[in-house]
Amino acid sequence: MNSFVITPRSKKEYQFLIDLIHKLNLNTSELSKEEIEDAGLLFLMKQADRSKTVSRDTIMKKLKS
Repeated sequence: MNSFVITPRSKKEYQFLIDLIHKLNLNTSELSKEEIEDAGLLFLMKQADRSKTVSRDTIMKKLKS
């Protein structure tokens, strides 16, 4: 089953959505801002191009500068 994230624009909208979800007897999970950021980072990491590699020397030079 697919899921989706809704971000209400106000407390009134938030309460409306909570009431609706309860009336429809749907399962919910509330995410913290940190959890939302983690999910976004995971999404970007999955899209990253992993076909290219960088040598250890190149990485060490970047870290030193």
